[in-house]
Amino acid sequence: MSLGNHTEVSEFILLGFTDSPNLRMPLFVSFLVIYVITLVGNLGMIVLIRINPQLHTPMYFFLINLSFVDICYTSSVTPKALENFLSQTKAISFVGCFLQMYIFIAMATTECILFGIMAYDRYIAICNPLLYTSVMSERLCLNLEAGAYAAGFLNSMIHTTFTRNLSFCHSNVINHFFCETLPLLRLSCSPTHMNESIIFFCAGVNMVGSLMVILCSYSYILSTILRIRSTEGRHKAFSTCTSHLMAVFIFYGTMIFIYLRPRSSYSLHQDRMASVFYVVVIPMLNPLIYSLRNKEVQDAIRRVMKSVTGT
Repeated sequence: MSLGNHTEVSEFILLGFTDSPNLRMPLFVSFLVIYVITLVGNLGMIVLIRINPQLHTPMYFFLINLSFVDICYTSSVTPKALENFLSQTKAISFVGCFLQMYIFIAMATTECILFGIMAYDRYIAICNPLLYTSVMSERLCLNLEAGAYAAGFLNSMIHTTFTRNLSFCHSNVINHFFCETLPLLRLSCSPTHMNESIIFFCAGVNMVGSLMVILCSYSYILSTILRIRSTEGRHKAFSTCTSHLMAVFIFYGTMIFIYLRPRSSYSLHQDRMASVFYVVVIPMLNPLIYSLRNKEVQDAIRRVMKSVTGT
């Protein structure tokens, strides 16, 4: 690492979780098991929806995208974390670090927006069922999908570009298990006020904006459900929303804790623990939540099992 007006760093060192040899292997096994379950669960969800015509609706179209995004953003982090559990150097190249950051931010932002789109889809389905087919047309779904990805990659480009232009002269050791914006700012000898403002602003626009769409959608949904006289009808309407609400609560709760809390209360240890939850655990939970809490998915799984076993 050479110092000058602009520090050139060839690689970063990811400290990860622990230097204790006794903890590395248990952590490696835990992360590996979660990662395999994540891949199997999300790929299984994608295949299940694709092979079941009954699930070819806008809701499950966006669920396919959610599973794809979960695979991409956990895969941008977890394989390197697994490697570092078994490595002595724990190094990541400068280019590799910012590529990891770029993919992770893009996919996390896209997931944030997808949750908002899925809430809007549920609003139309429950509050305006007669208009659902015409409103949630294939063209609109494709445009919403493209917009979510475009916003994700644009947001990521902004973060990555501003962070890439900083000078890193204090150290090249990142006190984290992957390349994330906030730990990298701690290593910079350049002023980071603008970067912190950009993070807070973009996180606010993406998360709060999507969350407002979700809250507004579900306020109308709740009002509509309460007017349904049939107990069975209310239960059916609630069942289509509970899985989405559970996933939203877990995802947004963690992200808001990390990105929108005051900088004065920032803690690398707390941030690292919370990051494990939304980078590693949440992508595993999403397909489980949607399969265990969704009757249509359960029925589709039973149909597939019957066709496989021939019973």
